[in-house]
Order: sequence, then structure tokens, then C-alpha cells
Amino acid sequence: MAAIDSLLRTMLEKGGSDLHLTVGLPPKSRISGSLQVIREGAVTAKEMEALLKEITPEKRWHEFLEKKDLDLAHEVEGLARFRANFLYNHWGQAAVMRQIPAKILSFSTLNLPEALKKLCHLDQGLVVVTGPTGSGKSTTLAAMIDYINDNLARHIITIEDPIEFVHPCKKSTIVHREVGEHTETFGAALKGAMRHDPDILLLGEMREMETIKLALSCASMGMLVFGTLHTNNAPKTVDRIINTFPAEEQNQVRVMLAGCLAGVVAQLLCKKVPKGRVAVHEILLQHEALPNTIRSGQIANIRGIIESGKEEGMITMDNSLMARVKDGTVEPKEAYMKGSNKALFAPLLKPGDLDGGH
Repeated sequence: MAAIDSLLRTMLEKGGSDLHLTVGLPPKSRISGSLQVIREGAVTAKEMEALLKEITPEKRWHEFLEKKDLDLAHEVEGLARFRANFLYNHWGQAAVMRQIPAKILSFSTLNLPEALKKLCHLDQGLVVVTGPTGSGKSTTLAAMIDYINDNLARHIITIEDPIEFVHPCKKSTIVHREVGEHTETFGAALKGAMRHDPDILLLGEMREMETIKLALSCASMGMLVFGTLHTNNAPKTVDRIINTFPAEEQNQVRVMLAGCLAGVVAQLLCKKVPKGRVAVHEILLQHEALPNTIRSGQIANIRGIIESGKEEGMITMDNSLMARVKDGTVEPKEAYMKGSNKALFAPLLKPGDLDGGH
């Protein structure tokens, strides 16, 4: 057993989610939101190198020494999988390892909106799941892939850095590829995937311009492409995709995006009453007015399209938040903090809600 595995085991026994390792400090874990020491005694530079090197393939270790950053997945047999990020800081090598839930949660367990099933049944187009870091995008996408896997016979290729959820093949055939391990870059993997006859492509993250461009190409060629971005709502997502490109290419990108955007799901996690967390969504689906709105650059009109598409299952983030306030799942103060139209939630606040610097 690797030495780091006993730290990971201790962390999980204490109910932690992330392991933090820094030279000169004892190992810590995030438990119920705050960092707590899980072993006395500071990690030395020598121990740190031994801990990290032991679980890293040689080629990837050289990559870490050269680039000073590395993402990889690590599995403790019979316990859990972890997403690791190795880095250098002021004191030397460091690492953060986050547990990846082994169990893929279903649509019903996560209580996801029914409208997301429509996106799973599409044959082609680009579907973007978006939200800030830690808002549960990967978990929602995993549930969508799981739903497809249960109900449809599709060839699904996932390209991630690192692989998070490992899906067993049920009705669908699923091939997982990890950037750095099975392929050099997202771009290279995407180019390869075009030749592997996929029905569905899942992209961990649409970071670089090349990845976004290839994702648009695949969606235009008749594949269903799922990707993630770090934006907060549907209009900002469309803006972000277009603005990733230099000005002289933006017109062409608008035309491509207008032709293939099939849906945007923005997700936020809110504090739930009495405890835990609940996801709220903004959902944009295909609509006859959408392509022209994107082509002509009138992105602000997307809000109106969502408002008018309630029957189809579209919803704005504010309306989603309001529904949660009305059913008592979320406090008005939390909705006010997360909502974009503050005036909508202000009348619901209790006296003193906004004291304390907000």
C-alpha cells in the first residue's frame, strides 16, 4: 500500500473530502467545510517527494518536475478514487487530493429537472453544463450519462483530465480517455474521437480555444457533445464561448454556435434547510428564435427565450431559486445572495438578514 493511502484512509474515516499536503505543515483535511489536522508532525520536503512520487507514473513525474503542475487520478483499491493536483508553492512541492464519489448518483437521487432528460435524448448538438467550481457539474453530467447508459444504446467517449466517474457499460458502450495518460491533449483526443464513430462525446472541460473549436466542429458534424464551463448563466455561457476567439473569428463562431447549440444547464449549489446543499438550475433548450439571436449577437435576448419556454422546461436561475424559497428548501437570504435580480428577493428578507457585511 502506498504511504499516502493511509492518510487518505484516515481522512475518509474522519469524514473529510480533500487532503491538503504542504511542506512544513501537518497533513490537513477539509472536514465539514473547515481544514483540520489529521496527523501530527509536519511533512518534510523529503517525505513529500516520497509520498507523491510513489503514486505517479515515471513519465508523469518528469512532467510534474518540468511544468510544476500535474493533475492525475489515484485509486485506493476497495476504498475510493481521488482527483489529485500536484503543485509547487513557496515551500516546495504540495498536493491537494479530492475524493471522487465512487457511486454515480441517479437523476432521481439528485432530483434533477425532468427537462435535462430531453437533452439526453438528442442525437446531435452542443450541450454545456456550467457553474462555478464545486457546484456539482461533474455529478450532474455523470447522472445524465448514466441515464443515457440505462436507456439508450450509444457509443460514448469521455475525454477528461483526470477521469472522474467510471461508468460500467450497460446499454451503451463507454470509452474513458484521460488526458496525459491515454492522449497528449484534449485537442488530440478530440481529433482522434472524430474517427472513432462516437454518438456522444463528453469533454471534462472546454478550457482552450482549440478544444472549444473542435467541440463545435464535432457538434456540427452530427455528434452530441457535452462540455463544462465556469460561467453562471446561459447568456454568459454563449458570450464566453464567442469571446474565447479573436475578433476576426467571432462571426464564424457565432454562425457555428447558432447552428449547433442544443442546450445550456447552469447550476449553483445553495445551502439547504435545515442542512446539506441543494442544486438550482437555469435551463436553456433549443428554440426557433435561438439560432438567430446568437447569429445576430443579441445575447441579452436569451433571457426572454428562457422566460417564454417555461412549457418546454426552460427556467431562469432566479425562478429556480424562487421555487426553492417557496417550498422552504432555501432561505430567502441565500436566494438573495445567489440571485441576479436582487429586487425579486429583497421583499422576502427578514430584518437583520443582510447585517454582517453583506
